[in-house]
Amino acid sequence: MPRSVLVTGGAGFIGSHVCEQLLTRGDEVICLDNLDEYYDPEIKKSHLDHLSQHPGFTFLMGDIRDGNLLEQIAKNHPIDGIVHLAARAGVRPSIQEPSLYVDVNLNGTTQLLEMARNHSIDQFVFASSSSVYGDRNTVPFHESDPVDKPVSPYAATKKAGEVLCHAFHHLHGINIFCLRYFTVYGPRQRPEMAIHRFTSMIQQGLAIPMFGDGSMERDFTYIDDIVNGTINALDRVNGFEVLNLGNHRSIRLDKLIELIGTACGKEVLIDRQPAPAGDVSKTCASIDKAREILGYDPATTIESGIEKFVAWFDTKQEKYHC
Repeated sequence: MPRSVLVTGGAGFIGSHVCEQLLTRGDEVICLDNLDEYYDPEIKKSHLDHLSQHPGFTFLMGDIRDGNLLEQIAKNHPIDGIVHLAARAGVRPSIQEPSLYVDVNLNGTTQLLEMARNHSIDQFVFASSSSVYGDRNTVPFHESDPVDKPVSPYAATKKAGEVLCHAFHHLHGINIFCLRYFTVYGPRQRPEMAIHRFTSMIQQGLAIPMFGDGSMERDFTYIDDIVNGTINALDRVNGFEVLNLGNHRSIRLDKLIELIGTACGKEVLIDRQPAPAGDVSKTCASIDKAREILGYDPATTIESGIEKFVAWFDTKQEKYHC
């Protein structure tokens, strides 16, 4: 049975894919996004142009911190579920603007949880992050691992968001799944993110900034797998759970750069730089819990995912400039 879903941050990278998949299967989607200038708003507008071709799509421009706006949305649109993706993103920028990250990521999440409570919306999916695990070398990361030592304000706000979600579940019975995303990539990826930035620089013949000795590892997860996991979470949300959504395989930074260079068919130039504050040395997800609860089964290897991304980039690079 089709449902009406509010997707916050729906004009962004992950959000636009989630909206598209929901619309394709026949759900109605209310997309709330403030089109901020963290990166070029014209990119987000191009996503909206694509989404607006689907029947059942509504775009509302606004801020998740605006409680009055959320109240009006709930009154004007019957909402069955919320996929909360809107946030100030990025580890390094959060070190420069911690107050802004706390305001948007915590106050905004609180306002949405209040909206859900006041209007009996009992299906809530919260986008968390693998950054909550901090700088740990024991892999894979399990949802039961301690996450009380974040190494960036961004990570701290995501952990705090999970705690807020649990409080609202406990007090008001809202069904909430918190999804810890592991380094998502693919078409429409934000221009400043590693794979997008590296691809752009390689295509231009520029040297790639490689932080540290190249041994940093990330569990890169393709967008299609993340979207499937997110929508399955919306469909199955019951009680309160924290779930990893990753690829369950990590790759070294130097090997990743090599893969991108091969997919681009160009020589890679390296600019070695010190590892920045706030970055963690390794991420790798245990996905056993997500497999059990969501039927989550990531299908895209990093090799095939990079090839898909580069093919997409070659058709979109004028718009997605870096």
